[in-house]
Amino acid sequence: MSTITIVFALISAVVVFVIAAVVVGREARRLDAVAPRVVYEIDEAVLFVSDALPSETQARLTSEEVRSLLLGHLKWLADRDLMPKDVVDRRQDIDTPVIADETSLAAYLLSVASSRGVDVLDDVDVVHVLDAHNAYLAAIGAVGPKADSL
Repeated sequence: MSTITIVFALISAVVVFVIAAVVVGREARRLDAVAPRVVYEIDEAVLFVSDALPSETQARLTSEEVRSLLLGHLKWLADRDLMPKDVVDRRQDIDTPVIADETSLAAYLLSVASSRGVDVLDDVDVVHVLDAHNAYLAAIGAVGPKADSL
């Protein structure tokens, strides 16, 4: 091989490496600024929540009742604009923290339960469903960290 061929091969390799590094760096920066894609599957959520409930609550609530409570929780989130409609490739632009009051949410779900025909024998069952559903939302990356005490 001649010297010119070796120099050309080295320069070509360096140019290809620089182009690849720039493209990978740009994409990494873009993906870091974009909210991760979260996929909420109601069937998966029902299984996750049902498995996470204490045995007493599992004995009192059927899967359909858990599903109704989860749908009520999702409606509560949507009513407060906590479920954005366009999240695909959306930049993370949350400026103020959102705090959800668990007491008012539990009261709301108790009213949803009665309107949907879910017979809640013990109010604590709703609290357990909420805790397990919040754990599911955290597991799939749909919620941020808990707020500091005010």
